[in-house]
Amino acid sequence: GITPFKFVVYGDTRSDHTIHRRIVELAKKEEPRLVINSGDLVSSGLEIADWEMFFEINRDFMKDVTYYPVLGNHEKNADYYFDFFSLPGNERYYEFYVGDVLFLMLDSEGSRFTMPEYAQNTEKFWGNYDTPYFIKQKEWVQEMLTRHRDAGYVFVFFHSPLISIKESRVEDAKVRRAFWGDIFERNNVQAVISGHDHHYHRAEANGVQLVTSGGGGAGLYDGDPKYAPESVLYKKANHLISVDVGLEKATLKVIDIDGSEIETFSVDRRKTNYDPSIKK
Repeated sequence: GITPFKFVVYGDTRSDHTIHRRIVELAKKEEPRLVINSGDLVSSGLEIADWEMFFEINRDFMKDVTYYPVLGNHEKNADYYFDFFSLPGNERYYEFYVGDVLFLMLDSEGSRFTMPEYAQNTEKFWGNYDTPYFIKQKEWVQEMLTRHRDAGYVFVFFHSPLISIKESRVEDAKVRRAFWGDIFERNNVQAVISGHDHHYHRAEANGVQLVTSGGGGAGLYDGDPKYAPESVLYKKANHLISVDVGLEKATLKVIDIDGSEIETFSVDRRKTNYDPSIKK
């Protein structure tokens, strides 16, 4: 059989070290088996001092708990990121399994930071030089979803969200969402969790929870749910998400920096050929 477990998610820990420390203390109290950072771990991935502060804050925590990041734009594609974390696969996007859960850790950023400024056309980001990279990543995602179709839960993580309610990022998110299309709905993914927008936001689209969790320390952003008809809840708050994975359902509890509950919701285990309660 499968043993239930807990993991925590937060992101955008980059700038306010006091808040980052408090989020880590909050995470410790949840006694998670693993931690996921939704990207923008540091202010600049190219600055060693930023990494030194990051590890000073996380040192004791990381001794006891496995820490899985995804690439944010502030990591700047830096060698430090790949040197400091030993990640599966090509390290830019990867998968791992815990119990009955498939974790897909994706790269929403690509290699735009290695391009000279004059060659970057952010408006046409998806339509230019990086397209083959993203197409290959999407094919890999489909392959993983097919190969692991007996996973009871599938959680997908990448930094930049598929739905944004931050005015200046609404259009960018629409382009990203159009690129990924209905791959997550089609494959019964329960939740896609991102960062980038520094607040908490949850939307629901065709049975998939689209969650933005960017409240780990960067300056908070205003959001306006009018930009997303699928919007369920928005809260401008520093927070983390504690996910309790059970045999029948996974419960996601969103906790603000003072320990108060913002909301709790759950997703049902997928119907598969495998019964997790059967003792082997």
